[in-house]
Amino acid sequence: MIFVALSAVILPMILLGILNLPATKGMSISAIVVMILGAVFWKMHTKILLASILQAIHKSLPIIWILFGALIMLRTLEHTGAITRINIGFEKLSSDMRVQIILVAYLFGGLIEGVSGFGTPAMVTAPLMIALGFSPIASVTLALIADSTPAAFGAVGTPLTVGLSNVSENTNFLNSIGKSLTSIDLFAGSLMPTMLVFLLVFLFGSSKEPRLKEWLQFIPWTLFIGIFYSVMALMTATFVGYEFVSILAPFITIIVAIITIRTKFLLPKSSFTNPWTLKDSTGQKEETSDMSLLTAWSPYILVVLLLLLSRTIPALKSFMTSVLNLSWTNILGIKGLNSDWEFLYSPGTILTVAVLLGLLIQVKSLKSFIPTSINVIKSMKNTAIALIVTLIMVQVFTNSNFNSANLESMPMYIAGFVSKYFSAGWIFIAPFLGALGAFVTGSSTVSTLTFAQIQSDIANNANIPQQVVLAAQLIGAAAGNMICVHNIVAVSSLVGLSGQEGTILRKTLAPSLLYCLLVGIIGFVFISLG
Repeated sequence: MIFVALSAVILPMILLGILNLPATKGMSISAIVVMILGAVFWKMHTKILLASILQAIHKSLPIIWILFGALIMLRTLEHTGAITRINIGFEKLSSDMRVQIILVAYLFGGLIEGVSGFGTPAMVTAPLMIALGFSPIASVTLALIADSTPAAFGAVGTPLTVGLSNVSENTNFLNSIGKSLTSIDLFAGSLMPTMLVFLLVFLFGSSKEPRLKEWLQFIPWTLFIGIFYSVMALMTATFVGYEFVSILAPFITIIVAIITIRTKFLLPKSSFTNPWTLKDSTGQKEETSDMSLLTAWSPYILVVLLLLLSRTIPALKSFMTSVLNLSWTNILGIKGLNSDWEFLYSPGTILTVAVLLGLLIQVKSLKSFIPTSINVIKSMKNTAIALIVTLIMVQVFTNSNFNSANLESMPMYIAGFVSKYFSAGWIFIAPFLGALGAFVTGSSTVSTLTFAQIQSDIANNANIPQQVVLAAQLIGAAAGNMICVHNIVAVSSLVGLSGQEGTILRKTLAPSLLYCLLVGIIGFVFISLG
């Protein structure tokens, strides 16, 4: 039965990662097989399967809406010339792609994660990186990997507030988890900028260049940025509160990073005299623009401000979550089968509003919005199909607790099986279980909501600190964002890489597993030291 329960994990790995099938085919096959196995072995009723399909279709709509917002943002900025001006701004700050990957994917993406979540960061940063001259495959891979460390805290602490709600809703308890999480990440998460530059140079650089040297000379700066980010995260969790870790840490680190670049602190001279670029970089020609840098960045600034205001002002949040609420509760009359879509509160709506305001700021006209929107919608067909079939598999997997075989849900069955045989060294398993949940569900919050209780129970039974185990769950779930299939599908479609999801999965798998292994080792050291 364990192999049946693991089918939602094994099939995508084989079909996408090994056989390299496009997501539309690979995930369609996976969804059909998981539905059949659910009906035969878990005795899931036809009504439950149908409700899961409807739930999946409804859940895909907010993701598609976010994808639309990200695409329309990119196309509009290309139309107004803002992308050209942003590119020039980066060139003046630093044209070295090793610097740009940290500024855009890690820090700016981290800030977007802190105010939005929902897979939005990679959708925003991957197209921006392409405009800077990164190849599409490098942009998607690195954007997904970078959206890991900040995802442990997600949008205003949601993975803790919601994800741990089955364990405790006590603020002091959640803050203690936040402190444990940032303490572990002080040693694991601090390495993320160094890992990103390593992957950029070794996976996507030219074999003719001395790649080891190109990476080693950047380690002092990337370690400084990673450690500074992690220290800021720890200080925020300790003195402010877990809800603001993924907002304040990247925001303050962006400022410090820009200062270090301008003062050339810890950066090699070659990054200024002979900056590193990709072999297929398209950003080598001289470009000019009359637009101010502030005007060019205005849509992105508006996105951050609107997301931040909507998440931190209670009255505004209440309004945006209650008006035009398109959520569907108790689908087909089945209690507990719900799908949320608070339209005004959605990052997709905020991205679209920011585009409209950006057009008024940049060109003082909205004439291009409708034709651009039509072209974007036409380009999203295959992505919508891939997302829907992926989510069908996910919802059947998670809804398998509705069965007549008196079995736990497939996720809980997996967790129970693993805990039975591996509880002795559970701190090493905890982050991988978190990553497994995020890989299938696409959400660090849902992964934690699913597995937090069993992680807590095992920690208590094994007499190991509950905070350390739950912190490992959250970091592991964040690492699972790198390999989540529907995140990969969504971001790939943005940059014209539909059909190459398996290639991207293979590139993000090793960093995800390495991150989880580091967390397990550091967690073990923490426990050993008492």
